[in-house]
Amino acid sequence: MEQLTLELATPEPPTFTNFVAGANREAVAMLCRVASGALQETGVVLWGAAGAGKTHLLRATVAAAANADRPARYLAQPASVEASPFASAALICVDAVDAADAGAQGRLFTLYNALAASRGQLVVAAGAAPARLALRDDLRTRLAHGLVYEIVPLADTGKAQALGTYARERGFQLPTEAIDYLLAHGRRDMATLVATLAALDRHSLATKRPITVALLREWMRRQTQSDATPSDVIP
Repeated sequence: MEQLTLELATPEPPTFTNFVAGANREAVAMLCRVASGALQETGVVLWGAAGAGKTHLLRATVAAAANADRPARYLAQPASVEASPFASAALICVDAVDAADAGAQGRLFTLYNALAASRGQLVVAAGAAPARLALRDDLRTRLAHGLVYEIVPLADTGKAQALGTYARERGFQLPTEAIDYLLAHGRRDMATLVATLAALDRHSLATKRPITVALLREWMRRQTQSDATPSDVIP
């Protein structure tokens, strides 16, 4: 059972399907087009508060592009940007560009121009809008010239509804009291909440027990006992 608990704690890979869009539906639709190569803009900026889902969306975009047989790569930090060229029409997603030092900013500028010349695309994430980023002027101007979307976290009042919708769309029942318990006792960011629901659904199927407060409480206790608390279930 301990091994099963550890397996259940393994998060699902980030996809558009397991992202609860809320007010970000337009941004998600745009990223789907980016992944398929249907959008011609060279640069896309996703910005917003920590925990809003920017990293999830970058990784989901790369996964969707790979499924469409498009060259794509996710870089967790701008320091990982390479000076060497990428494949033609490649999609490169770079996280936390606001942390880029002078060298990384130079490589990002070169990368943007190379992707523009080869019909590729650069999607970046930051904690603030392009105009407020402490980046060199030429890079900031290029990023601001493309598409810019603020990624907005779900308000607490909308999380219960979003979790119920997530469960229904995936074919399992999630009682209101179970949602209330999860919101009261677990981490409240949507990435963790969705990952927890996915793990609970697998556990429910494995044990042939419906998701109830009792099952949720038992599962969370096992996570704590195995040093894999719900706060560790992060995609």
